[in-house]
Amino acid sequence: MNAPVDVSFFARAAKPITSYRKYWAHRFGTAKFLPTSREEMAALGWDSCDIIVVTGDAYVDHPSFGMAVIGRVLEAQGFRVGIIAQPDWQSAEPFKALGKPNLFWGVTAGNMDSMINRYTADRKIRSDDAYTPGDVGGARPDRAAIVYSQRCREAFNDVPIVLGGIEGSLRRIAHYDYWSDKVRRSIVVDSKCDLLLYGNAERAIVEIAHRLAAREPVQQITDVRGTAFVRRETPPGYFELDSTEVDQPGRVDARLNPYLMVSEQAKAQGQSCAREDEANAVAADANARAGQGVSQSVQAEPQSVQAEPVEARAGASTGSARTVVAAQTAGAVRVAGSAALGATETAAQPIHFVANPAVRLKPPPREKTVIRLPSFEQVKADPILYAHANRVLHLETNPGNARALVQAHGEGATARDVWINPPPIPLTTAEMDFVFDLPYARSPHPRYADEQGSHDGATKIPAWEMIRFSVNIMRGCFGGCTFCSITEHEGRIIQSRSEDSIIREVEEIRDKVQGFTGTISDLGGPTANMYRLGCRSPEIEAACRKPSCVYPGICPNLHTDHAPLVKIYRRARALKGIRKILIGSGLRYDLAVKSPEYVKELVQHHVGGYLKIAPEHTEQGPLSKMMKPGIGSYDRFKRMFEQYSEEAGKKQYLIPYFIAAHPGTRDEDMMNLAVWLKKNGFRADQVQTFYPSPMATATAMYHSGRNPLTRVRREMRDAAEESVDIVRGEKRRRLHKAFLRYHDPNNWPMLREALKAMGRADLIGNGKHHLIPSFQPVTDGGYQSARRKNSTPVNAKATPARPGTPPKGRLLTQHTGLPPRDTGAGKPRPTFKSARKPR
Repeated sequence: MNAPVDVSFFARAAKPITSYRKYWAHRFGTAKFLPTSREEMAALGWDSCDIIVVTGDAYVDHPSFGMAVIGRVLEAQGFRVGIIAQPDWQSAEPFKALGKPNLFWGVTAGNMDSMINRYTADRKIRSDDAYTPGDVGGARPDRAAIVYSQRCREAFNDVPIVLGGIEGSLRRIAHYDYWSDKVRRSIVVDSKCDLLLYGNAERAIVEIAHRLAAREPVQQITDVRGTAFVRRETPPGYFELDSTEVDQPGRVDARLNPYLMVSEQAKAQGQSCAREDEANAVAADANARAGQGVSQSVQAEPQSVQAEPVEARAGASTGSARTVVAAQTAGAVRVAGSAALGATETAAQPIHFVANPAVRLKPPPREKTVIRLPSFEQVKADPILYAHANRVLHLETNPGNARALVQAHGEGATARDVWINPPPIPLTTAEMDFVFDLPYARSPHPRYADEQGSHDGATKIPAWEMIRFSVNIMRGCFGGCTFCSITEHEGRIIQSRSEDSIIREVEEIRDKVQGFTGTISDLGGPTANMYRLGCRSPEIEAACRKPSCVYPGICPNLHTDHAPLVKIYRRARALKGIRKILIGSGLRYDLAVKSPEYVKELVQHHVGGYLKIAPEHTEQGPLSKMMKPGIGSYDRFKRMFEQYSEEAGKKQYLIPYFIAAHPGTRDEDMMNLAVWLKKNGFRADQVQTFYPSPMATATAMYHSGRNPLTRVRREMRDAAEESVDIVRGEKRRRLHKAFLRYHDPNNWPMLREALKAMGRADLIGNGKHHLIPSFQPVTDGGYQSARRKNSTPVNAKATPARPGTPPKGRLLTQHTGLPPRDTGAGKPRPTFKSARKPR
């Protein structure tokens, strides 16, 4: 199944998604659009749907929309799939529109978490929704995945509900909810779904669909990777490792544990990445403090827990709770019954480990090991335990070594466990090609068209317009930025398509998509330049537990060759009818500088005047909490960018993005960033404020005030490293945003007051070296957000002094220090007969 060249050398111990025998309904053929009404079903010859997908987004049949991907993948397996898009959730009737699904409901809130989609970072409701025709807000409810699941259950209560999408992925365990300012239960419990699929779910959904079609009860489907569900107790045969407490003393073993990061300077290829010297030093230090040989319960990290037959241990009595002597690491450990512990052990019976440096036990098998996280009630009441649970979860994300997780919800008779299986096995290149080569219409459903049959008027869907002429070439991200949710959803192992598959999609856009004028808006993905990048060693990749491959520096085991990407760029732009290939995805510039050939190719051929990059900040404090490179990497990339632009005779500009109010950001940090912005001539029109998304590491910082990137302790030993300055409250968040918009007169009174309080009144004055002036012009206090328009309207019709210069006072681009983008307005563009072919 693997393609000749695959991005990852990770062993794919999974059944290929193309190897299943097709379901009998494949005889109905392929639909131009998956049906959204009974009339469309009748036209296809269907009397019912096998699977009905309910989504919070408008139905766009394009591989960038999750409901389309899942629908087409299931259709290719032979199932009849219907779509209910953005239903009225006030009653169950709209959920009966396609009848009763034969196999299951597939429920998703859409391509975004519904709360992030509906609310700003200031918790104000948005008036727009880019995934709705006409960009109109209010087409989906708050916490859409829960509401849709409830309505599906009301419509047909005997049909299994399979929940997916990013909202489910980010809420699979107890999570801090920014909008209610509290810790909420796992969405598995709140939605009452039968199965939750997290991450990219093609592999899991195909297996589940075929097993349900074979009449296997959904309650028995508990072994699929990338799924979560509710169960009452740990099944027999599992080692249960208890990680529900922190800071309990005991002997610390030198083996890897969740509080010991994998080495930045990995050893020789194929060997372990653990820093044994550091591990031994940590163990010796901990043992010196705690004392060795003390017999007591300890907190343990599951990876180093080892077990030997119970019969070999003195003092063990069959049928009762046992105290077992063990070499320990930091973390509380309890092992539930297993065959390895003796046939008479029971699954529910705890075995308490105590410290004894003389005993070395065998490690339990990872596939039969489950880590018990602190319960919902514990993390709800204790932010320190929340940070601890968040850290353990993020360290169990590598498909090569992750173990199952379990978290209790409720107490006594109502107690239930949310069981989370290890992450899904990444798709191979051949499987990625299969998914993206399916017969997508690449257009919104005809029901959204206007009177002229067009999707470009009042019913335009902005999210589709943005990706209309773009191509997704890969998935995943190994950057590990703490504020980002990509890694939690798609994983850090890059999954790339083949070159031929990408070229086929470019040609399909050229030949079939209406309105195409010769410009591909993007060849990218979550990160534009991670195509075909990955670990050099399969052993290291399978064992690594680092949250990032590029922080604090680029791992020496990371393959950083951009040659395959350069080849794609050259081949795509050489196609007949292709005028320009732009790169619109965010760029990881610390990787790009490793390949000057790539930077030159990018700058001289694939930049449309501006290139977006995201240094996010200039100061080391917030950058260390973001896991982003220092501003020095940006400076190196900027020099290369300017050099190659000059060589090509082009005027091009970098558009750097920054975050305000991120955890770990002091007021002084924002002040220094504002000074840097003014020094470099940037005046940001659109400002991004930190948005605590569920399950992100930065969100755990925001909630707990602790740094989960280091060891989480009750009593901090190094407050500077382990604590995090949190930007709370509207006043301080507004101040941090004001520093990014230092040029806005509406912000000057606030900034003057803050600078004086900080002892930096020297930055107030009327000189070029001052940040803000001492005078205050008359303003109306108004400001138009750049979310809808990237400009500030003006009444005056001034004439530019020279071509390419904006009128005075007009904000034409995101950064007003830059000239306007040349869009070619007024110039005739070539069209192609093939672009007008009916689809």
